[in-house]
Amino acid sequence: MTGTLVLAGTPIGDVADAPPRLAQELTAADVIAAEDTRRLRRLSQALGVQPAGRVVSYFEGNESARTPELVEALAGGARVLLVTDAGMPSVSDPGYRLVAAAVEKDIRVTAVPGPSAVLTALALSGLPVDRFCFEGFLPRKAGERLSRLREVAGERRTLVYFESPHRVDDTLAAMAEVFGAERRAAVCRELTKTYEEVRRGPLEELAAWAAEGVRGEITVVVEGAPEKGAEEVDAAELVRRVRVREEAGERRKEAIASVAAEAGRPKREVFDAVVAAKRSALEAGRSG
Repeated sequence: MTGTLVLAGTPIGDVADAPPRLAQELTAADVIAAEDTRRLRRLSQALGVQPAGRVVSYFEGNESARTPELVEALAGGARVLLVTDAGMPSVSDPGYRLVAAAVEKDIRVTAVPGPSAVLTALALSGLPVDRFCFEGFLPRKAGERLSRLREVAGERRTLVYFESPHRVDDTLAAMAEVFGAERRAAVCRELTKTYEEVRRGPLEELAAWAAEGVRGEITVVVEGAPEKGAEEVDAAELVRRVRVREEAGERRKEAIASVAAEAGRPKREVFDAVVAAKRSALEAGRSG
């Protein structure tokens, strides 16, 4: 018989938040795959347990190479416990490759639910929680970051991001530029820890606050785009949105389709507006 892969949530700050089953799984697992074995050791000590199984490292740098080894152990009947530094495995952490490989081999996968920075920040944000999407970390390079933000500029669901304290000021400034200075957001810092803080306000205001320096683990929650009627977006704005997407590297055809869907307009109408604007620019150039 094949074994079982167990994904276990770990505390995102306060060790008292560890699910009771985590201690049981730490003593029952044949193999424990940990993002950081030193953190696992400290967590086990805090929980008053001693892992009985073999402990191996499983992080971004060796995830691809170690996955076959763990799948082989599972195929041989082992109970493999996967833990990351904080929160649930696979959510912006190692885990997806192993789960996919286990599923492909028809190996049972289960979970020990635990703390999640995504859901905790969302609940504390004060923003709509009925529909949301998690975007993980944004690219480090400014151009790529702006491009990624433009892709979701019209997203009406609440957006959740992880960010480094060293880049959060630039990220908030970029969000204010793309989403609008008045778009509401919340910056959640050091969740469940001693210096937990949630700053809420318009993106422009939060960017100014973050420019003074921010420390700790950061989760940013941003209000979704407001729902606008088609009559609120004129031809010039449609052309501007297409241009922004083109500058980000999107082909004109796809840019027109995206803008049309976002604004609730027929693609033909957006296409005609772009052609008319181009014609006007050419005529202005000739007359000049």
